[in-house]
Amino acid sequence: MRAAPFLVAQAAGLSLSFLVLLSFWPDQGVVAKELKFVTLLFRHGDRSPIETFPNDPIKESEWPQGFGQLTKVGMKQHYELGEYMRKRYEKFLNGSYKREQVYIRSTDIDRTLMSAMSNLAALFPPEGISVWNPNLLWQPIPVHTVATSEDRLLLLPFQHCPRFQELKKETLKSEEFQKRLHPYKDFIETLPKLSGYQDQDLLGIWSTVYDPLFCERTHNFTLPSWATEDTMTKLRELSELSILSLYGIYKQKEKSRIQGGALVNEILKNMKTATHPSNHRKLIMYSAHDTTVSGLQMALDVYNGQLPPYASCHITELYLDKGEYFVEMYYRNESRHEPHPLTLPGCSHSCPLTKFAELVAPVIPGDWAAECMVTTDHQGIEDITD
Repeated sequence: MRAAPFLVAQAAGLSLSFLVLLSFWPDQGVVAKELKFVTLLFRHGDRSPIETFPNDPIKESEWPQGFGQLTKVGMKQHYELGEYMRKRYEKFLNGSYKREQVYIRSTDIDRTLMSAMSNLAALFPPEGISVWNPNLLWQPIPVHTVATSEDRLLLLPFQHCPRFQELKKETLKSEEFQKRLHPYKDFIETLPKLSGYQDQDLLGIWSTVYDPLFCERTHNFTLPSWATEDTMTKLRELSELSILSLYGIYKQKEKSRIQGGALVNEILKNMKTATHPSNHRKLIMYSAHDTTVSGLQMALDVYNGQLPPYASCHITELYLDKGEYFVEMYYRNESRHEPHPLTLPGCSHSCPLTKFAELVAPVIPGDWAAECMVTTDHQGIEDITD
């Protein structure tokens, strides 16, 4: 039989008043870190090809909604992601949608808008007074967007940036890029004849040949005889090199300042706002593209070099622990595995918000329009950020 606490105290020579005082002393070991804010950036789900190559026997008419559209598989992928997020944040988010807690933004493109809506159907099924049709456990939730010509946040890479176009050309001529490209030289020379493209930009050929073949294989179309497993592997590797060259390989920090750095800045600003006592927002969701996910991760220097798969999701969580705010990042790139922890270089996985802000500062643009101007001397930026 356990002795009463005050008897134990007396036996130990402690006064009863000391024991009473001790009982009011907070147990620091019991206080767990508290989740305060979440940002989700995900790629849309499975889609039909954006376009295809001239020699492709599979034409746009073969796809129920035409090119570039979300498929039923893509809808299911995002519904599943929404279900996962519902479970992950069931103790954090309200049981049903509350507009002051959640904000969703998408690029102004069918497949990303529809992906966000498919996701939200699982994340926020109506409950209680939110049920408006007992036969349809779904509720409309706003997904915000801006015109593609005005999107300076999610539609990466931003094309209306002369300095970026200049950097792309410099990258293709760089020693590092040519070194990585060299093993594929013979294979690349065969592509124009196989695909039917003539005088196309190499990066364009890779994306417009591999992507439609990948989509067709996924949906059980018969591929051309030359699209062997070895060919598909080479095309995938070239596509990965293409994405990598957009944001990295050459002057990565400067590229990040005029590409993914804008999104890094937005995420950071939202986390800082979430530290204010008056803040009610808990979740911001961004529905975008593989080039958005990779652009953000390259700016954060956590990119794994692989094409972000459909419905892949970069997770940024803000925690309060013992009076200090910490940032944790995860990457969910497969449904059968828990998200992979990501660590910002120079910090621990659970990174103090102040340290996080300090480390990402070099990739946040000061004046985006000014940095996008073409000049013959950009050494100032590169010297500071590299």
